[in-house]
Amino acid sequence: MGARSLMWILWPSFLAAAAGSALIFALIDPLDVTVFGHQPAGRMGFYTVSFFVLWVMAGLSSALTAYLMPRPQPDDDI
Repeated sequence: MGARSLMWILWPSFLAAAAGSALIFALIDPLDVTVFGHQPAGRMGFYTVSFFVLWVMAGLSSALTAYLMPRPQPDDDI
């Protein structure tokens, strides 16, 4: 996997994570959330973790799309 493929995967997933984080920031108060019986320590930590979780999920989605894309066939006319 080259640097260009990584750019095609990471940049769109970063933008999707940023949009998802903005949505989470607007709709969810972290102090009202309980995860596995524990309340997060603070808002900044919750938003940071949620951003990276969204970035990983979007990155995996982009990587799967890049993996499933058809490869160009070499021309036999040359």
